[in-house]
Amino acid sequence: MNQFTQLLNDLNSGSTPLEGLVLAACLLSALGITKVLFKGANPAHVKTSVWFGQRFFDGLMFPLLALILTYVSKEIWILSRPEVFLKLAVPALMATVIIRLMARVLSSVFPDSAGIVMLQRFIAFTAWTVSALWVTGFLPTVLQSLESIHLNFGRTRVDLRILVEGLLSSGLVLVLTLWISSTLEREVLAKAVIDLSIRKVTTNVLRALLTFIGLLIALSAVGVDLTALSVLGGGLGVGLGLGLQKLAANYVSGFVLLLERSIRIGDQVRIAGLEGRITDIKTRYTLIQDAGGRETVIPNELMVSDKVENLSRAYSRVLLTVTLAVDYASPVAHTQTVLAAACLKAQRVLKSPEPKVLVASLGADGIDLVIAFWVDEKESAWLAIKSEVNTLVLECLRSEGISISSAPKAFRLVEAPQSPPRLPDNTQKG
Repeated sequence: MNQFTQLLNDLNSGSTPLEGLVLAACLLSALGITKVLFKGANPAHVKTSVWFGQRFFDGLMFPLLALILTYVSKEIWILSRPEVFLKLAVPALMATVIIRLMARVLSSVFPDSAGIVMLQRFIAFTAWTVSALWVTGFLPTVLQSLESIHLNFGRTRVDLRILVEGLLSSGLVLVLTLWISSTLEREVLAKAVIDLSIRKVTTNVLRALLTFIGLLIALSAVGVDLTALSVLGGGLGVGLGLGLQKLAANYVSGFVLLLERSIRIGDQVRIAGLEGRITDIKTRYTLIQDAGGRETVIPNELMVSDKVENLSRAYSRVLLTVTLAVDYASPVAHTQTVLAAACLKAQRVLKSPEPKVLVASLGADGIDLVIAFWVDEKESAWLAIKSEVNTLVLECLRSEGISISSAPKAFRLVEAPQSPPRLPDNTQKG
C-alpha cells in the first residue's frame, strides 16, 4: 500500500512531463530500429518470424528493444530524480514481451490449432495481472498469501506459490524450447542436412533434449528437489517394461527408421497389401498415402519387423502392367506390335526401356496378354497413367479390328469340374 501511495505522490511531481518525453523517445527509437531491421530481413521468412509479423511492429522485436531502452533510461534517470512513467513502463513492456513471445511461437509451431487462441488469452490475462500487481505494490502481498496455502504430498509439504511459479516457468521454458528447435531446424538443419529423414530425427532428438534440460532448469529454479525424479524414472522404466512394450517398441522403431534410412519420406512402398507413398514418419507411426489419396497409419514396429518393399529405393522407375484377353482368331504378333506402339503414345510412359506386350497364358476364353511399361514414379500418378494407357489400347484395338474376349480372365467364373463321360454299356444280362 505504501508503494501505491508513493506512486500517486510521484505522479504529482513536476518532473513527469520531462520523463514522459524520455519514454516517448525510447519508444520512437525502438520503433525506428525495428523498421530498419524489418526492411533488411528476408521477405520470405519475415511474416512467419517470431521477431516480426505482418507489420514490422507486430512481432517481438519492437517491445524487446523498447524494454531495453526504457530500462537503461530508468537506471540513468533514478540517479538524479524519482521515476514515475519509466517505472510504470518497464513492467508493461515486460508483459508485452512475454505475450508477444508466447503468441508468435505458439502460432508458428501450431498454426491450425483451435486451442491456441484461448491459451494466448490466458497468457495475456496472467501477464497483465502480474504487471498490475507489480506496479501497484500488491505483488508481495499476493505472494505471501500463496505461500500460506500448503499442499501435502506424503511427507513433502509444498506451498501454492512454488506450484504456480513452477507451472509458469515450465510453460515459458517449453515455449523457448519450441522456438529454439524450430529456428535451428529452419536456419541450420535445413541448410546443413539435405536428407529429410536425418533432418527429422535430428529435430526430434534436439527438441526432446532441449525440453528435458529446460524442465530440469525450471524445476530447479523454483526449488524442486531433482533427486525425487529418480523414483519417477524407476517407475517409468517398470511401466515401459510391463505395460508399454508396444508403445516403446514403436518409438524406438521410429528412430531406427529415421537413422537407418531404409525407408524415407517420399518413398513408394508396399507393406501388408498396402501400396502408397510415405508422407511422414512420426516417432510412433508412419503415414502412407495410397493412389486414391487416403492416408493409412502404420505402427513403426510393423515397418521394422514386417516385409516392406521399397519401390523407390535407388531406382525411381516403376514397372506397371495392364492385362487384357483377345480372341484366338487375332494375329498375336501384329497385336503385340500395335499395342506396344499405342502404349508409347502416352506422354508419361518411358521410351527406354520400351513397353513390352507378352503372352501371359492361353486361357479358355482367349489369349491373355500383359502390357508392361515403365514410368518414373516421382513424376507419374499411377491411376492417371494407367487410365491413359487403357484408353489408347482400346482405341488401337478398335482401329485394328481386333476383338477382345467376351469373358476376360480377371472376371471369368470358375466352372465346376465335370465328371468323365460314361461309356455305353453294350453287355446285357441274359
